Amino acid sequence: MASTPRRWLFVLTILVGSFLLFQVQPMVARMVLPRLGGAPAVWNSAMLVYQALLLGGYAYAHWLGRFEVRRQAMIHVALLLAAVLWLPIGIANIAPPAPGQEALWVPLLLLASIGPVFFAVSAQAPLMQRWFAADTRAGDPYYLYAASNLGSFAGLISYPALVEPAMPLATQSWGWSAGYGLLVLLVAASAAARWHAHAAPEQISAEPPPSRRRQLHWLLLAAVPSGLMLSTTTHLTTDIVAMPLLWVLPLGLYLLSFVIAFSTAERLTQVFTTIAPAVLLSVGGLSLLSTGGGTMLVAIAALAMLFVVATALHGYLYHLRPAPGHLTLFYLVMSAGGVLGGLFAALIAPLIFDWVYEHPLLVLAAAMLLPLPALLPWDRWLKLSPRRARVVVALLVAVAIFACWKMAGEWAGRIEGQVAAWAVIIFVIGLLVIGWRWAFVAVLALLMLGIGGWSTLQESFTGDRVRSYFGVYTVTDYPDEHQRRLAHGTTLHGLQRTDAPHQFEPTTYYGHQSGVGLALDKAEALAGPNAAVGLVGLGAGTLSCYRRPGQRWTIFEIDPAMARIARDPSKFTFLDHCAPDAPIVIGDARLQIAKLPPAQFDILVIDAFSSDAIPLHLLTAEAIGIYARALRPGGILLIHISNRFFALEPVLSAEAKARGWAAAIRIDSRPDEADDHAIVGGLTGSNWVALTATSERLRQLTGDLKPREDAPGDGVWVPLQQRPGFERWTDDYASTLPVLLWGHLIGQSK
Repeated sequence: MASTPRRWLFVLTILVGSFLLFQVQPMVARMVLPRLGGAPAVWNSAMLVYQALLLGGYAYAHWLGRFEVRRQAMIHVALLLAAVLWLPIGIANIAPPAPGQEALWVPLLLLASIGPVFFAVSAQAPLMQRWFAADTRAGDPYYLYAASNLGSFAGLISYPALVEPAMPLATQSWGWSAGYGLLVLLVAASAAARWHAHAAPEQISAEPPPSRRRQLHWLLLAAVPSGLMLSTTTHLTTDIVAMPLLWVLPLGLYLLSFVIAFSTAERLTQVFTTIAPAVLLSVGGLSLLSTGGGTMLVAIAALAMLFVVATALHGYLYHLRPAPGHLTLFYLVMSAGGVLGGLFAALIAPLIFDWVYEHPLLVLAAAMLLPLPALLPWDRWLKLSPRRARVVVALLVAVAIFACWKMAGEWAGRIEGQVAAWAVIIFVIGLLVIGWRWAFVAVLALLMLGIGGWSTLQESFTGDRVRSYFGVYTVTDYPDEHQRRLAHGTTLHGLQRTDAPHQFEPTTYYGHQSGVGLALDKAEALAGPNAAVGLVGLGAGTLSCYRRPGQRWTIFEIDPAMARIARDPSKFTFLDHCAPDAPIVIGDARLQIAKLPPAQFDILVIDAFSSDAIPLHLLTAEAIGIYARALRPGGILLIHISNRFFALEPVLSAEAKARGWAAAIRIDSRPDEADDHAIVGGLTGSNWVALTATSERLRQLTGDLKPREDAPGDGVWVPLQQRPGFERWTDDYASTLPVLLWGHLIGQSK
């Protein structure tokens, strides 16, 4: 019995190990939220750490291959048992990063927290395949990699859908530890099934080692999908829909592409390979567009492109796989490619680019690597010689160049024409030249340049766009409207009027009729002439113009780049004119406020949204407790909850109820406003919640609350909506699914 293949045992071991591996990724990301926040770059940094640990695990599995299976088993089981010292999963207690050092500190924190456990588990997939292949009757072990990625996909997707809504973090950690114990038993059973297989797998392979050229091909075919997965994440959250729920989807689709490519469904893989060039043209052609297009439909199209292209490239990778004797070398090189793509997308690109240029570059790299079966073999239909066909292709590329020039001119407002018509012409030319790689890549690049690409490139030379660890910020003048706007991705982050009489008037979400405007206008009446105000989230500095002589203001801002923009009078003059001496504390506001002595502020304003991402760690019971400690007796907490995708009232309603606090919301809708976030006269709609310890204090701010069914009107505060059974958010338990506005996912972005 010990010598039988026992496929089910190896499949189960790989499924459990891969499930645990990708269940721990979002779980740890959730654990570090109170310390890191929720910027997309945090997730990309975490992904880079996971890829590096995966590479280490694969290198370890490759090294073990020099020994007999029996010795491999003893070493690996000993490693798994040693890693138990890092259970249950938790976050290492290391000092927080200095401002600007987040990119290096995040990997260090994750390595210290789960490095040994993740390393040990990551080795099991290639190692189990090697042990499986040690029995000559077992057959091709590569299909087990499809099972590995199926387990990974299940672990990743089940976390936000099932685990996070049902369990607090402590329970999740102990449950994962129990799963780890099961994995150790399964690995030991797999070792027992191959205990008498004395030969190391490379010793039973007659195939020579793969050439350096072949290994380089593996490396590139693995690097591009990995980088594209991370660049798609950044592209979506920066310039289309800034919603953290999307962060997990690119990784899930990336894993699913392995399941298809490494399965026996060769025809399905061929379908993806055939349609991939057309998908690159239709969706990848938009990847240099930096304005507009912010709908969930575009987001879905970007995810579809990632899935199709990754499946095609991974299918090609599977086609080039070596014999089982060189299996661990193949996975080692493939993992190195994954790290290479991750390094480029997560670390190098944010340092050298002021926009998410890594995304279009990786789209072009995919075009250079994809198999390009001719979709429309017109040269054969017309019976053209190869030379004549190349001449026709060159002429078609020339037409595409002309069309791109026309589109770029139309985009800049210099040349009349129809951008869509010229785009269709370039797209059709792209379909016709699929069989000629140089022409296909050139036409794809021309399509990118024509559809907004020239405009995106020109902005990089103006100095009005800045990229940091936390996002891409663009300052744009609108002379006809007498406005200068600050955008975070495609989300309005601030606006200043440029006509002199209105230059320092509050704009966007901060007008005098907004909740925060009403409160700050009453600051002196509420707290006296020396009121102390704390502001979390700087933006363009708009709120600073509510400051009055004698008031003490302190501003908390996580991103040094944002502070530089707000302080630069050539960009915005709110701060320079209204509060030039107000200190700006750089760092995560929750951590910085916790360091202060108690009773610091009469009014504390929380306005810390990055695009539409929920600052979940700023809305938990522990975070509100930090704010409460920082408030003076009778202090007022104001929280900005305007959001396209999440209804956050129940979160604050549950928190107010748990604390016995009084709370109200000011829903400020602009007149004749079709979109909640449209700009009307420099103002936008906004939702602000006020919380304070007593009803009397709240009444001093809001007056008598009006029924919710009444029209909001000017200056009207209404009670918070309550949701029966809604669980209070804590650092240990918080799920965004109950507050997700599913019906808004198809809506336009602001």
